[in-house]
Amino acid sequence: MTRRNLPLVRQGAQAAFTLFCLFSGWQLYRFYKWANGASETYVARPPAVEGFLPISALVSLKRLLMTGKYDPVHPAGLTIFLAALTIALLLRKGFCGWICPVGFVSNLAETAGRRLKIRLTPPAMIDIPLLALKYLLLAFFAYLILWKMNLRAIEEFLRTPYNMVVDIKMLYFFLTPSRLAGGVMLGLLILSFFLRNPWCRYLCPYGGLLGLLAMMSPFQVKRDAAACIQCKKCERNCPADIPLTDKMTMRSPECIGCLECVAACPVKDCLEVKALRWQAPPYLLPGLVASVFLGFWLVATTTGHWHSQLPLEIVKKYYQMGIDISHPR
Repeated sequence: MTRRNLPLVRQGAQAAFTLFCLFSGWQLYRFYKWANGASETYVARPPAVEGFLPISALVSLKRLLMTGKYDPVHPAGLTIFLAALTIALLLRKGFCGWICPVGFVSNLAETAGRRLKIRLTPPAMIDIPLLALKYLLLAFFAYLILWKMNLRAIEEFLRTPYNMVVDIKMLYFFLTPSRLAGGVMLGLLILSFFLRNPWCRYLCPYGGLLGLLAMMSPFQVKRDAAACIQCKKCERNCPADIPLTDKMTMRSPECIGCLECVAACPVKDCLEVKALRWQAPPYLLPGLVASVFLGFWLVATTTGHWHSQLPLEIVKKYYQMGIDISHPR
């Protein structure tokens, strides 16, 4: 398999994870119907939906670092969060580039916009300030959770009924969004046809955190300036709009490790994937991303850190109250 096939492999990987997320959401809905008494058919609650609970995962991570205790309520969420952080530290923003379903949907919209010739490129004076938004959001959550919350506050939050049904709150959000939430989601989707990955690029604090960690990754794309013909095909295919032909080494926190630039480059060995000083086969990076992610899942399932430890009776009780449970103040 040649490097030219990298974009197709990436789309296939993201599509598979997206379909899995949709299936997990459907299973969560069926479990909710059973827990709420609307269905007699029992369907096990899918732990993977906890991957969409990054705030709970960040709180759980701080508790894990302070006490060594793994979250028994949403352990899968913490596992997925740890996997994404580890991937970023070792393999750039591989979670964003090869796994994230939000990025996959955004990429589809961007591709459609490019083919319709309606895609816009904002000038640097607008783009650069907008890039700072996700880091400001990250700083806000870091201040509230990492700085302000002490262990007692963390323990109290994790035991609240709200935290126990936050997955159902998420389900309500997607099934019956408010006008504001629905308008924002629709607006971001429409905007994705005109701008390249607006949510991922400007607003996702999760991606901002992974980008900062990715700057320490040993994997980097390097450019041979002598071989470069300045065709800029790498830049046109870069989902992060990084000015690649101005750089020798891609250390940008915006780089998602997708290797679209490597696949697009027409000159042999002009763009290379390197781990420290060693030239790595292009497919090694996505292979390691998948291995690390699935490795965390395998360890979590075998050690009892994937499925929630909440008794079904408690889950049913809180699920039946779910829509009325508000966020703790």
